[in-house]
Amino acid sequence: MHERKALLILHGKQALNNEVRSAVTARREEGWQLDVRLTWEAGDAQRLVNEALQVGYPILIAGGGDGTLRDVVEAMVQAKATASLALLPLGTANDFARAAGVALEPLAALALLDEPAQAIDLGEVDGQVFLNMATGGFGSNVTANTSEELKRVLGGAAYFLTGLTRFAEVHSSFGRFSGPGFSWEGEFLALGIGNGRQAGGGHLLCPQARVNDGLLDVCIVPAPADVVGTLGTLLSGGINGLQSVALSARLPWLEIEAPEGLDMNLDGEPMESSRLRFAAMPAALRVHLPVDSPLLRD
Repeated sequence: MHERKALLILHGKQALNNEVRSAVTARREEGWQLDVRLTWEAGDAQRLVNEALQVGYPILIAGGGDGTLRDVVEAMVQAKATASLALLPLGTANDFARAAGVALEPLAALALLDEPAQAIDLGEVDGQVFLNMATGGFGSNVTANTSEELKRVLGGAAYFLTGLTRFAEVHSSFGRFSGPGFSWEGEFLALGIGNGRQAGGGHLLCPQARVNDGLLDVCIVPAPADVVGTLGTLLSGGINGLQSVALSARLPWLEIEAPEGLDMNLDGEPMESSRLRFAAMPAALRVHLPVDSPLLRD
């Protein structure tokens, strides 16, 4: 039985969330030492992770949206943490948590503290890590340009609405892609490199992805004659239609060359480059997931 002690790193906006307070209290009454620290500004998550590791917390909990999760994961990897991670999804999209089968209700999510941690993969590109997915092209622009206010009001539908309003800005990108046994070049509209399965508020780009197989799932949507129709399929989450036009591969690494530059989004963190090398980091982090999580390979 692991030590029943954990630190919850909670996004400051959730400080007055009564459901979270009740869940923390309930877990404490069940014998858990569950301490809470709040983030307020950039850099807080990394500082709190480092402080928690220095005093020996065996489990850290990322409480917030995909951005909070990304910040905590990155700090744990940089610190070469042996502690495990639990998820308390409190954001708009919660893409990784939803795909992994983590409950969105705080008490049910914190129940995963009692489950043994599973070693899972991460993705890495040019020294930066991502837990869920790297996206490029039109899809990444939609995610980056969806306002926080719109997400607060509409939830995941905000990404779809933003995509509809930005059709006039659509343009394809040229890229050369290469990996073990895989090579393609051409114009494309959207790109997903997934450790997880979905991004941008529920768009299922890599439906077969697993987080413990040592591979990244690649989805490339070539630029077709019917640009609007293909983007409509992408934004509406029509997985059958999307997979019929997309190129897919499962690779330990992938190199991309984009002479005109390529905008990417790593779990919500923007980056831009003309040459990128993505690689899977097998068993890089231990995470408390449901035993029947769809993201876990049997």
